[in-house]
Amino acid sequence: MSQTVVDSRRALHQIPELDNQLPETLAYVRSVLEPLGCVLTTPISGSICAFFDAGKAEAVAFRADMDALPVTEVTGLPYASAHSGIMHACGHDGHTAMALALAEYVSVHLLELPRNALFLFQPAEETTGGAKGLCDSGILETHHVTRVFGLHLWPGLEAGQVFTRPGPLMARANEVTVTVTGKSVHLSRASQGLDAMTAGTEYLRRAYAMVDALPPEEPRAFLFGKMVSGTVRNAVSGKTVLEGSLRTYREETYHFCKEQLEAIGREITVETGCGVEVYLNEGYPAVWNHEGLYENICAQLYQDAPALLETPALAAEDFSFYQRAVPGVFFFLGVGNTPELHAPDFCFDDELVLPQGVEFLKKLLMLA
Repeated sequence: MSQTVVDSRRALHQIPELDNQLPETLAYVRSVLEPLGCVLTTPISGSICAFFDAGKAEAVAFRADMDALPVTEVTGLPYASAHSGIMHACGHDGHTAMALALAEYVSVHLLELPRNALFLFQPAEETTGGAKGLCDSGILETHHVTRVFGLHLWPGLEAGQVFTRPGPLMARANEVTVTVTGKSVHLSRASQGLDAMTAGTEYLRRAYAMVDALPPEEPRAFLFGKMVSGTVRNAVSGKTVLEGSLRTYREETYHFCKEQLEAIGREITVETGCGVEVYLNEGYPAVWNHEGLYENICAQLYQDAPALLETPALAAEDFSFYQRAVPGVFFFLGVGNTPELHAPDFCFDDELVLPQGVEFLKKLLMLA
């Protein structure tokens, strides 16, 4: 099985696809699953779910994301991407390969399982949140799923070692767009205009100050990475657009920041006369590991329990939608000192890492 998971990962690595348009990936996944005696369904476009009925009253679910990124690969690997401008730069090929290997194990050991098993091969983790679509489809309720697990390859952590933590593991991510509308006039008549650039700059200053004033023990990140304003050098700017990102963990912190960002917009409008529109997209919720399930895992696995991750990551993940539906725990599988995720040269020692991941998933499968 160790070689099987590596072979699957390398086959998938060569056929990366985007969003929910995954025909080659789905064909490969289906070709592995069809002989295993499971029930296959497609609850949403670009997905495939495999249900193994062990005759139990409830089920455990395992998530694997399948989509890739619009990145041109420069690894030089013999099994590098065959699709120009697309690459599995986030390790989803490894996630899918491990889930397929676990599904093969389930097919052989079905009668030994403490629960039925559901595999969620989902699209669009990198884009629109395929996890939310699968949750909305009702598949978790249909199969009486009572716990869900997922695992993500993670640079900078010991290769082959599994890490996690109770509570917050990954951040809530929300894109922030602030549009300031003023009135553009020639600089010779500047007093007759409404300066959207100055108003936008003041908005940025106050927004940063608001977030910086949060308690230091409350992890968060907030940054405007893009600001566009004005048309020419000798005219008052009539429009400024700020684009940024807010990362938080607790819902209370997110709602506080959202309310304050909107309030700052109203203040700037009163003070400058410019219109200020503040928009935060829905984003992904925080990945928040169920504390009771985490403790149960550690107690049962004992010396094989995952290593404790001291601080949560500021990256985001749509696995959080599953955790809002049923108790769930997400894990990081270390890949060592590799290039960063999303980098065009991201690669890792799949022969070392992936079999270790599969063995850990087997242990989760068999928990009481």
